[in-house]
Amino acid sequence: MKKIQKILVHEQVSQEIQNFIEEKELSEGDKLPSVEEMTQMFGVGRSSLREALRYLEAMDIIQVHNGKGIFVKDVNTFRFTGKVKIEREKNFLLSILEVRRALEGQSVALASKRITGKQIAEVEECLEEYRILKESNKDTSQVDLAFHRHIIKAANNPVLETVLDSISGLYEKFFNDPLGDKQLFDETYPFHITMFKGIAEHNTKTALEEFSKLMDCIEEKIKSAK
Repeated sequence: MKKIQKILVHEQVSQEIQNFIEEKELSEGDKLPSVEEMTQMFGVGRSSLREALRYLEAMDIIQVHNGKGIFVKDVNTFRFTGKVKIEREKNFLLSILEVRRALEGQSVALASKRITGKQIAEVEECLEEYRILKESNKDTSQVDLAFHRHIIKAANNPVLETVLDSISGLYEKFFNDPLGDKQLFDETYPFHITMFKGIAEHNTKTALEEFSKLMDCIEEKIKSAK
């Protein structure tokens, strides 16, 4: 049986805001309803709405001016079928990749020093599921995301984990149909194994070297995508 994919609230809200822009035929510079008005329009909480706004602002669709309001920045950024124009999304993913290198790289370094036996077993189980899905040519996006979350958890730094959680909507673009291909980054699988081996052996140098190779592979896949 195929697992039902979880749709996050802020993703739904961001799509509804895009639909609103299209339906109202808004142009660059037009003002959107206030935060209070949109929470009522979409029936969501302020935190979900603000995360959706941060996401859309990062994608250059809207611009938030404190004290003035929320404005349309570029109606051409998205195809309003919900897919990002290819070059826009590639540039966006590359920008977030730079953040991943810094924050997740620190998680890898810390995890290599702090990972517990129980956590090692959990990651091994995750990698086995990854292998089975990959060999069956099935969607590996969510198990890939789960692997990285395990490593972040193993770093045992609640502040770092909170920072990464705060950009979860942006971070998950790597796993939720990146560039229209859920298996785009399957070639990174071997580096998951070698990176984890370094972490499990508490070998920080090896873990970081393999993490860098994984990030380089992702970067190459993004740049070469058509």
